[in-house]
Amino acid sequence: MGRADEAALTADIVELATRYGRYGYRRITALLHAAGWAVNVKRVERIWRREGLKVPHKQPKKGRLWLNDGSCVRLRPEYPNHVWSYDFVEDRTHNGRKFRMLNVIDEYTRECLAIRIDRRLNSTAVIDVLTDLFVLRGVPGHVRSDNGPEFIATAVRDWIAAVGARTAFIEPGSPWENGYCESFNSKLRDELLDGEIFYSLAEARIVIESWRQHYNTERPHSSLGYKPPAPAVIVPPPATSNPALRPTMH
Repeated sequence: MGRADEAALTADIVELATRYGRYGYRRITALLHAAGWAVNVKRVERIWRREGLKVPHKQPKKGRLWLNDGSCVRLRPEYPNHVWSYDFVEDRTHNGRKFRMLNVIDEYTRECLAIRIDRRLNSTAVIDVLTDLFVLRGVPGHVRSDNGPEFIATAVRDWIAAVGARTAFIEPGSPWENGYCESFNSKLRDELLDGEIFYSLAEARIVIESWRQHYNTERPHSSLGYKPPAPAVIVPPPATSNPALRPTMH
């Protein structure tokens, strides 16, 4: 790699690190690969440290819930649509008013299936979001959720059971049982919410949905070998042998 390429690579690394301030050099390397750079992680790390870029602190590890008989409560996803999780995150618009986000993820693929945003969210909102997702993606094997006040309503539990899924409620005071959703929520807050000012609910919906699309299609995920959960697929137009049907250049 010559000096010109080294300078271009350095500029791209700095630009990506500036754009995604909470990404480390391994995730930046994956983004460079996606952009066409043939560079190994050691070279990126060297440039990263030379430029004084900061590696984000790792999140603390969380334990599992052990019962008195020594058994461990843990429903692990084994395939897509096996286990979904949903949870709430709260934030405020610039005027100080609260709004809530209902996040739904597929625990196996790590894809964020939906983020519903409103000033208030109740069991009806949960059913509405899940209904749309069940129609689009089919009914999952399990739906994991908090056992807090929002989900005590039997309407949610009965509806989930009626459509053929099973609920997997979490014991009170045990957020680590919903580790997949907790991990997603922390990324959403760390990489977006903590660095944005939303002047309206409409703006929040647009910006957060854009981040969700980036998270699913572009953001390298360490648990997936630094691949995005649902990478975008570009389908080329079908070839044709008829010259009259070929696009013309102007």
